[in-house]
Amino acid sequence: MAFSFQGHKEWINEVNFLGVVNHPNLVKLVGYCAEDDERGIQRLLVYELMSNKSLEDHLLVRGTSPLSWLTRLQIAQGAARGLAYLHEEMDFQLIFRDFKTSNILLDEDFNPKLSDFGLARQGPPAGLSHVSTVVVGTVGYAAPEYVQTGRLTAKSDVWSFGVVLYELITGRRAVERNLPKNEQKLLDWVKPYVSDSKKFRLIIDPRLEENYSLKSAYKLASLANKCLTKNPKSRPKMSEVVEMLGNIINDTLPPQQETEPETETQVVGQETEEGPDQMDSGKEEGCGGGNYMRRAFEFKELVSLRNRSCGRLDWRYWTHGSR
Repeated sequence: MAFSFQGHKEWINEVNFLGVVNHPNLVKLVGYCAEDDERGIQRLLVYELMSNKSLEDHLLVRGTSPLSWLTRLQIAQGAARGLAYLHEEMDFQLIFRDFKTSNILLDEDFNPKLSDFGLARQGPPAGLSHVSTVVVGTVGYAAPEYVQTGRLTAKSDVWSFGVVLYELITGRRAVERNLPKNEQKLLDWVKPYVSDSKKFRLIIDPRLEENYSLKSAYKLASLANKCLTKNPKSRPKMSEVVEMLGNIINDTLPPQQETEPETETQVVGQETEEGPDQMDSGKEEGCGGGNYMRRAFEFKELVSLRNRSCGRLDWRYWTHGSR
């Protein structure tokens, strides 16, 4: 089981929200508990078993086996589906407000599920463009317009998603104080490399050891840049992000082999001199990552776990517009 410890207000918020959401890419709440002792009220949330911990543990903690390029793409798409559900598919809009690698949990098959809804906030009612609220979240992930004005929209989550895409590409944290000053902020560090196609490969996670598709990495960086557009209205919706990630994954997967489906095929293509901002998404995928081997993967079906609880959800705290 995965456990969550947090403040009382966030705890109530998460219990309420997890009681109404239901999606394969959102973590299930198994149970919760609140008890009084000499230290005060002790609160506990228990999630479904997520045996591979968080994306942060695999991507940013040294000493672990690196995630393959294809697995990174699939995790990104699953997380995007979770956000798209919250933004566009429920009766009311829910803004996650704290999207980051540590809040993306991975099950035994590395299927991603969003967790920690303590800071989630209901979106603006019909007719309003934003919600005005106190600025909360994690440094390095929060959208600039939200930090500056406190105006929260679903496009704030889209910005955070763009940051995570660059973490998937580089294997670096959004903010890393142990690096030289000019490298501490991820988005500032990648800028000169993203605009220069000859230098772009220098920002790709070295733990991949060139086992990736360079054109696929270009396209993922291009998508990240769309999510990180300064004007929030120009950022794509998460449903559009899901579709674009699907296209990148399809271009990365090999064609079906008719005679020898189990044989690995290495496709050699001419590298393009275009950077992520100039990539034509309609071009055929090449293999610009050295020894990147393409293989068809079998996927296990997701088994939906019923949302069980060791206690009844307390709806007394739920108000439709509560923070």
